[in-house]
This record gives sequence, structure tokens and C-alpha cells, in this order.
Amino acid sequence: MSQIVWIQIIVTVTILCIALAEALVLQHRKPGSFDWSEAWLSMADMAGRRLLALLPIGIATPVFSWVWTHRLFTIELSSFAAFMLLFLGLEFFYYWYHRASHRIRFFWATHAVHHSPNQLTLSTSFRLGWTNKLTGTTLFYAPLVYLGFDPKVVLTALSLNLLYQFWLHTTLIPKLGWLEWILNTPSAHRVHHASNLDYLDANYGGVLIIFDRLFGTYRSERVEEPCIYGLVKPMRTRNVLTMEFTQWVDLYRDIRKAPNLVSALAFLVKPPGWSPDGKSLTTEALRAQRSMAG
Repeated sequence: MSQIVWIQIIVTVTILCIALAEALVLQHRKPGSFDWSEAWLSMADMAGRRLLALLPIGIATPVFSWVWTHRLFTIELSSFAAFMLLFLGLEFFYYWYHRASHRIRFFWATHAVHHSPNQLTLSTSFRLGWTNKLTGTTLFYAPLVYLGFDPKVVLTALSLNLLYQFWLHTTLIPKLGWLEWILNTPSAHRVHHASNLDYLDANYGGVLIIFDRLFGTYRSERVEEPCIYGLVKPMRTRNVLTMEFTQWVDLYRDIRKAPNLVSALAFLVKPPGWSPDGKSLTTEALRAQRSMAG
């Protein structure tokens, strides 16, 4: 096996061991508190993605190849400036990918899988959904390739970004003081995974939290508002196929029942919960309803 494959195996085994250690700590602190079925679902998701990665599907590879051929420059990671440009550029485009994954239902159909656990643990980080390659979300990073970064470098940087986020999926680490102003931390990410109305659609950053602060999507975890994890409409299934495809089935049903083509297309690009009949349950609609009731 190649050195890269060995590194992937070592990293995978390491994070599995750390996730197991966290599970044992939670179980020791409060017997019965760790939901093992959630962890098994997350591992099934990861196993499925590893198998699907072997299939020649997805649109990112040919598009990246074309963009690389027509790139503006060729940027080597031979200087600190080039490294920082890649890091900040990736963070910027990750922020917009992640925000779009919450605000555009076509992307949410995959990303909702990651938010389906009703308990936030390190194993949650394994659960990313099986249909990412089909939705083309990797294309959010095509501008970096067009600028001049090799596609392999961009995808490696993205993998490292996602690896950083592994440790964010825990309730064991408290707020980290001044780092909360700069980095995406477990506290900030707990808010991101919460289904509380005050916390919805917030904290989209990868390694950094600065773009959330810049674009007004940052929310701080508050003691008086404990996080409730999972989807707004909780998913209780223990069937991995139901977990993976429920959002897609619901989207298909809504499109099929749409009164016209415009509404059908709107179901794809509008936020989750949108409805053409005015009875929307988007984040904005729910908050407006609460304001009127209050």
C-alpha cells in the first residue's frame, strides 16, 4: 500500500480510538448516557462513504481538471504568503459552502445527515452523508484552482480542515476564552449543531470563526440556553438507509406536488422548510412566528 493509504488508515484508527475513549468517559460519568446506536449509525455512514469513494462518480474531477487547465497562475506552496492565501481562501469558500448547505435545500438534503444525531459526540464527525459527490459541493473550491493552486493541494487542505473539525464535536470541552474570537471551537460548534431556534443557522466556520463574525452569523453558546441537538424535526431512525435518504425523498415529494415549475425549482434552491403556500417553516418564519406570539 502507498504511504498516503497508510496515513489514512492510521488517522482513521486514531480518531476511532479517541471517539471510543470519549464514549467510555461519558458512560462512566453517567451510565446509560451514551447512545451507542447513534455511534454505530455514524460509523455505518463513514463505511458507506469509503466504499462509494471507490466509484467513478461526481462532477468535481472533470471540472477541476478543466479549471486547472485554464488557471490564471501557478502557485506553489513555497512561501508563507502562499500558504496563508490557501488557508484563508479555503476558509472563505468553506464558510460559503457550509452556509449554502444550510440555506439551499438541494445541498441540505445531504448535509442534514450530519445534523441528524440527537446527541453530540466525537462520532458525530464521522456522519457526513453519502451524496456529497453527486451534489457537486466540492466545486465551491474551484476558484482556488482557477487562481493557481493544484487541485490535489486544495483537496488535501480541505481534508485537513475537516480533520481539524473532528475535535469540535464534543460536550466535554468548555469555552476557550479569547480563542473563541478567532477559532471555531467546541463551544461554537455545539451552537452550530443545536436545533434551538436562537441557535439555528449559525457558526459555519471550519478552522476559523472570523467569517461568521464578519458576515453576522456568529452565535455564542449561552448557559441559560442549553443546546438541544439534532434536527428541528428529530430523526429517531436506526436504519442507515432511512437516515441517508429521508431528506431526498421528502424533497422529491414536495417537488412532485408543486403547483408549477417555478415552485418546483424553488423547492431546490429555497431554504429548508420553505413552502409556496405561505406556510413556511424556515428559520426566519419560525422566528417571526415567535415574535408575533410574544
